[in-house]
Amino acid sequence: MTTTTVRAACPHDCPDTCALLVTVTDGVATEVRGDPDHPTTAGVLCTKVSRYTERTYHKDRLLHPLKRVGKKGEGKFVQISWDEAIATIAGRLGEIAARNPQAILPYSYAGTMGLVQGESMSMRFFNRIGASLLDRTICAAAGGAGYKYTIGARIGTDLEQFQNARLILIWGGNPIASNLHFWMRAQEAKRRGAKLIAIDPYRSLSADKCHQHIALLPGTDSALALGMMHVLIAEDLLDHDYIAQYTLGFEQLKHQVSIWTPEKTAEVCGISAEEVLELARSYGGAALRGEAAAIRVNYGLQRVHGGGMAVRNITCLPALVGAWRHAAGGVQLSSSDSFPKNNHALQRPDFLTKQGLAPRTINMSTIGDDLLRETSPEFGPKIEALIVYNSNPVAVAPESSVVARGFAREDLFTVVLEHFQTDTADYADIVLPATTQLEHVDAHSAYGHLYMLANNAAIAPLGEAKPNTEIFRLLAARMGFDDACFRESDDEIAAQAFDSKNVRAVHFDWDSLKQKGWQKLNVPDAPFASGGFPTPSGKCEFYSAQMRQDGLDPLPTYIAPYESLASNPELARKYPLAMISPPARNFLNSSFVNVKSLRDTEGEPHLDMHPADAGKRALVSGDTVRIYNDRGSFNAKLRVTDKARIGLVVGLSIWWKKMASDGKNANEVTNQRLTDMGRAPTFYDVLVEVEKAPHGDSSAA
Repeated sequence: MTTTTVRAACPHDCPDTCALLVTVTDGVATEVRGDPDHPTTAGVLCTKVSRYTERTYHKDRLLHPLKRVGKKGEGKFVQISWDEAIATIAGRLGEIAARNPQAILPYSYAGTMGLVQGESMSMRFFNRIGASLLDRTICAAAGGAGYKYTIGARIGTDLEQFQNARLILIWGGNPIASNLHFWMRAQEAKRRGAKLIAIDPYRSLSADKCHQHIALLPGTDSALALGMMHVLIAEDLLDHDYIAQYTLGFEQLKHQVSIWTPEKTAEVCGISAEEVLELARSYGGAALRGEAAAIRVNYGLQRVHGGGMAVRNITCLPALVGAWRHAAGGVQLSSSDSFPKNNHALQRPDFLTKQGLAPRTINMSTIGDDLLRETSPEFGPKIEALIVYNSNPVAVAPESSVVARGFAREDLFTVVLEHFQTDTADYADIVLPATTQLEHVDAHSAYGHLYMLANNAAIAPLGEAKPNTEIFRLLAARMGFDDACFRESDDEIAAQAFDSKNVRAVHFDWDSLKQKGWQKLNVPDAPFASGGFPTPSGKCEFYSAQMRQDGLDPLPTYIAPYESLASNPELARKYPLAMISPPARNFLNSSFVNVKSLRDTEGEPHLDMHPADAGKRALVSGDTVRIYNDRGSFNAKLRVTDKARIGLVVGLSIWWKKMASDGKNANEVTNQRLTDMGRAPTFYDVLVEVEKAPHGDSSAA
């Protein structure tokens, strides 16, 4: 037997982007483990990725191209050859493009975060055609917009510094489930005497292990940040020197937050005034004592109407108290803008300009409505062809019943590149088998640490599976695209992934990166210790002229949820329970749901409800309940627990619909409304009612 170890990287939508070591014996991957030498991975993997071989060699892997023979949604297919598949797809796309290429739409997201297998050859192909552009908003766009208005870019506290903090606010996230390696650092800080405070409507696994949990109402995080600012200013818990040198608009901010007393804040957030006071005093007091105070803000809190503003408000806090002076202070939402990615070389947007094309942009968060739109001057051409890769929209997009109706259109030509026959693949006309991370080459940045990573192919592709890049090469060749970039290999693409002209940050070539596996960017430990914010003013902008120009309030403010007592009393009386659907520990969005060992650990779809709310409805743990509103319903097994605050229900997600007893998941009740900025979805801005499901009817509507 011949055994080798291959350096790889986790491709999934997680800030940790772990460095992997893959053991291969006689061409078979037998083990995937964390690289013990990689400073952030430290040899530790989450349960999901530690079982990656189970996913790669899953008995249900798609290994051959398929053509639909049943009705859309039935999932009935027959095997065809690659030649037939590519000829069929190229023929249909060619016909549509001849009429109007904007009737073709790519739909993709973060099924892989790789710069090669994500958006490189695929975007070259769609830009060459002149297809509609996709606004990839479904996860992080609102928070990213609010963050960038305030400090200029998605740059923040280095993960490797958090263990040196003395106070850590974990705001809107459950890192045990979704950011394990940050959690390891936070636990080390805790062992060194740091205080951990969780701010989350739900007492998650992580919140349960913090010193304090503040269970505010969903969608009120921006109000809590305003209340903190009020106390910091009123009690002079400020770094006046930092404010004077490195911020813009303090006097306007001071006036803006003057109304946000602890009492007003508490009323809006559904917590006590004392909690507001103590939180602000803990945060400001730590900074005044010269201790590092850090905030790890996550994307859960920005999935509401005012989500972008919420992140903006929180991002103002470190500059008020001078927390950025410390390498272990400040805030991290994302580190993704630290990486000088060369998107022009990867995606070739110049194909559009060369052809004089300016395609429309379709928002992936409103795909349900948009698939059902007819041709009009405002919308443009009806969507006639949809190419889905690295995503499972029928399961993950909001207002799922509408999404499914759109995918069910018989006149919509749909191609899905996939590893498994997902809910979305069931609606495809052609399904193409894609390789997993163990079977192809890729280059990776990260959004939770500062390491570039290489993924080497550990094994040959199984069956007839092909990398995304190769599939789009074949399509480009069949459609007669003879541009040299369509002949580049994956290694040649990977070598262009990072901007080599930025020698300060990127001081490693692709061949070296492949051999070592990872390399840290050369960036400062404390990025804004002396200002230097990448905003128009060069300062942290409490007042943003750009926001005013974009039609937004230029100062931090509060935007109530769409679905709340404050915004819609009539709706709140009809549907009195707020619902959020954060990630289940053993799933990653809809990935891994079909891995039996992980699904068995999760059990079945559950809904957590506070005992007071269950008592009002005569419900007990173990009941099958129906969660519903005007948009739809889904069933789940009830767990009565005080982990959910009063007035809140929590459905850990996202289940494949076909693997739920009623064929539905939490997105039946979510909506397609968009956030205040970033045009992102409002998954956690949802009101519902809950009742016992009719006995024996698992599909009650």
